[in-house]
Amino acid sequence: MYREERTTTAEVAEDGATGGTATVASPATVLDHLLVSLQLTDSAFPSGFYTLSHGLEGFVQQGAVDHDSLAALLHDVLRHGVGPADATALALAHRAAAAGDWDAVAATDRRLHATKLGREMRQAATRTGRQLLDLAAEVFGAPGIARYHRVVGERRAPGTQAVAAGVVYAATGVPVRQAVAADLFAFCASFAGAALRLRLTDHRLAQSLLRQAAPVIEETTGAALDRGIDDLGATTYAVDVMSARHERAPARLFAS
Repeated sequence: MYREERTTTAEVAEDGATGGTATVASPATVLDHLLVSLQLTDSAFPSGFYTLSHGLEGFVQQGAVDHDSLAALLHDVLRHGVGPADATALALAHRAAAAGDWDAVAATDRRLHATKLGREMRQAATRTGRQLLDLAAEVFGAPGIARYHRVVGERRAPGTQAVAAGVVYAATGVPVRQAVAADLFAFCASFAGAALRLRLTDHRLAQSLLRQAAPVIEETTGAALDRGIDDLGATTYAVDVMSARHERAPARLFAS
C-alpha cells in the first residue's frame, strides 16, 4: 500500500543518546539535522576553516607531494591525524556536551590542544574554534553553545575547532556519528580546496578526490567513535615537521 515518504522516514539516534534508549526522530527533525550539517560544513560559513591547508602547503613547499600522491596523503592524514585527534575529540565533546558534563568537554579541549605540537596548528585550531562558537551562539541561539563560548572567552578552555564543533552539533541535536562524518567531510573539502589553490589538482579531479575519500571518512568515523580520551592524539609526524617549516616560510598562502 502506498504511503507518503514523510510518514516513513525516520532516524535512530546515534551512540550517546540520553538514557541509552534508541529514539526515533521525526522526518522534520532528521531534515533539520541535515540542514545544520550542511550549513556548518559550507565554505561560506565564516569560521575560517577554509583558510587552512592543514599542512598541505608545507608539503608543497618541500616538494613532498604531487598530484599522484595527493589522495594517499589525504587518506593517511585522515586515518592517523584528524581521526585519532580531532574527530575523536569531536565525538567525546559531543557526548559530554549532550550529557551536560562541561568539565569533560573542557578536559577534552585541553587534551586536544596539548596534542598539537606546532604553534601554527594550535593557533589555527583555536582561532577557528573560537570563531565557530562566537558565530554559532548567534546563529543557533542554543544555551549549550553560549555556555561553552563563555568558558572559552574566560580562558578556562582553549576552544579548539573540533571540540567547538562537537558542542555546536550536540546543542543542535545532530547525532554524533553524523557530526563526526560531516566534520571529516569539511576537512576533506578544505584540503581539496587548498590543493586547487596550490595547483595540485583541478576542479573535476578535486571532486574525484572527495569521492575517493568517502570510504576513508566512514572508516575514520567508526574508529573515532570507539576511542576514549586516553587514545586521543595524532601520529602524523611528517605533518608536524612540514607545519614547523611552514611557520618560517618567507611566503605563505594559507594560515596552516
